[in-house]
Amino acid sequence: MKKEEQVMSELWDLFNKKMWLDSFKMKTRLKGYNPSEVHCIEFIGENEDSNVTKLAESFYMTRSAISKLTKKLIGKGLIESYQKPENRKEVYFRLTKQGDKIYKIHEELHKEYKERDKVVFDGITEEQYDSMLGFAKKFNQHLDTEIKKLGVDITSGWCDKL
Repeated sequence: MKKEEQVMSELWDLFNKKMWLDSFKMKTRLKGYNPSEVHCIEFIGENEDSNVTKLAESFYMTRSAISKLTKKLIGKGLIESYQKPENRKEVYFRLTKQGDKIYKIHEELHKEYKERDKVVFDGITEEQYDSMLGFAKKFNQHLDTEIKKLGVDITSGWCDKL
């Protein structure tokens, strides 16, 4: 196996194992909420004036998929929509008290995961961090370029037409 294949394989395994391990506590502590809902709540909790466009861009989802998700969250009483007096066209979202409870549970879980994984990160040198971050940035820029070559807006519903 070539080095590049090894790197991608290791990263894929790392991502899958982390998601699998993290899901045990999440399924217990956030029972009744799927990952998309929880991450949407997280985004809204961390970003003032969240709207459909910002959410779609952040999650690489279509605006219509985000609209469905936010309607579901409104229906569950986790978020609410609002408009600003100076901009009656744009609809924004904020957490309700119940949504804030879910947000705080999710934050606690992230702190627990960080503490669990601290043993690995404590052993990483600045040079290793710089190297990993350099690779991640370079690969992200490459993928952004490839997406632009397709000439599509990934938030516009282009995948619905495939």
